[in-house]
Amino acid sequence: MNVPIIAETIRKMCKLRGVSVKIALESAGVNRNFIYDVEKRQSCPSAEVLHDLADYLNCSVDYLLGRTDNPEVNK
Repeated sequence: MNVPIIAETIRKMCKLRGVSVKIALESAGVNRNFIYDVEKRQSCPSAEVLHDLADYLNCSVDYLLGRTDNPEVNK
């Protein structure tokens, strides 16, 4: 799993949806240090966190993981 891709994709989806990363993380119930931890510490997010973020950002978990270029696949 390419962990830095996850943070990059979350930022991209937030921009596309017109919300700040902070708001998206809070709305999905994720710690605001999540992006930092993923980018700098390369910590691997749990399936539950990815699911919650994908739901909030209206995309698939596969898209967040970089497994597809289409945010609608496997949604």
